[in-house]
Amino acid sequence: MAKNPQGFLARAGLPGAVLQSMRPRQWIKNLVVLAALVFAGKLTDPPTVIRALAACALFCAASGAIYIFNDLFDVDRDRRHPGKARRPIAAGRLGTAAALTSGVLILTGALMTGFILSPPFGAVMVIYAVLNLAYSLWLKEVVIIDVMIIASGFVLRAVGGGLAIDVVVSEWLVLCTLLLSLFLAFCKRRQELEALADAHNHRPSLREYSIGFIDQMINVVTPSALLAYILYTVSPEVEMKLNTRYLYLTVPFVLYGIFRYLFLVHRRGEGGNPAQSLLTDRPLLICVGLWALSVVVILYVARPAV
Repeated sequence: MAKNPQGFLARAGLPGAVLQSMRPRQWIKNLVVLAALVFAGKLTDPPTVIRALAACALFCAASGAIYIFNDLFDVDRDRRHPGKARRPIAAGRLGTAAALTSGVLILTGALMTGFILSPPFGAVMVIYAVLNLAYSLWLKEVVIIDVMIIASGFVLRAVGGGLAIDVVVSEWLVLCTLLLSLFLAFCKRRQELEALADAHNHRPSLREYSIGFIDQMINVVTPSALLAYILYTVSPEVEMKLNTRYLYLTVPFVLYGIFRYLFLVHRRGEGGNPAQSLLTDRPLLICVGLWALSVVVILYVARPAV
C-alpha cells in the first residue's frame, strides 16, 4: 500500500491526475452534509442514512469538479506559488482539454443525480455550483465577499443535507455552520497573508487585508460561534425537539477545538488548510472525534425513550 496517496495519484496517469485535481483531502468538508441526519435522530434509519451518504458523495463530486475549474482559471498564478505549482494542471500533468472535459462531465453528472435524489437538493447543488464558479472566476478577488462565499458553501451543504432526507434544517444549525465556517475562512486568509512574502501577487484580494484587520474579524466570529453553539445546546426548543437536555455536555469539546485551532494558527503558522489541520493534528482530531461520539451517545444512547 502506498504511504503517500498524492505520490500514488501522481503515478496513476490521467485518472490519477483528475482525481488529484479534485483534492480528495478536501472532501472531509462535505461531512457537514450529514449534520442534519445526526441531529434529526435519523442515524438508525438505514434508507435515510443511504440517502444522506449519497448526498455527501454528490457534494464530493461537485466540489471536486469545481476545484478542477478553479485550477484551470488560476493555472498561471498557481505556477508561481511554491506549493500550488505541484498541482496536476499547473505542473502540466493534466492538460487543459482533459481537465475541462473531466470537470464538465463530473459536475453535470453530480447535478443531474442530485435532482434524481431530490429536486430541492438538486437546486441547492446548482446554487452551490454557481456561487463557487463565480467565486473562482471573480468573487474571490472581492474583499470580505470572498470569505462569505466560502462560508455560504458550508451552509448550503448543511441545508442540502437536510433537504436530501426531507428534514427541516434548524436555524441553529445554519447559524452555527455560518459562524464556524467564517472563523475557518478568516484563519485561512490570515495564514495566506502571513506565509507568503508576495501574497498580493498570488491572490490580489489580499491587498485589501492586513493581519490586524483579519484578527479583528476572527475576534468577532470566534465568540459569536461559541455563543451560538452554547445557546443552541441549552435552548428549550432544541431540548424539546431532540428529547434531551444534556447536549450542553458537548460544549467543552467545541471550546477546546476552537482554542486548539487558534493555537495552530498563531503558534504553528497553520490554518491555511483546515482539512489538513484536522487530519494531521492529533489533539484536534481526537477532540472532533470525542465531540462526535458524545453527540451520538447523548442523542441515541442516553436519550430517554419517547
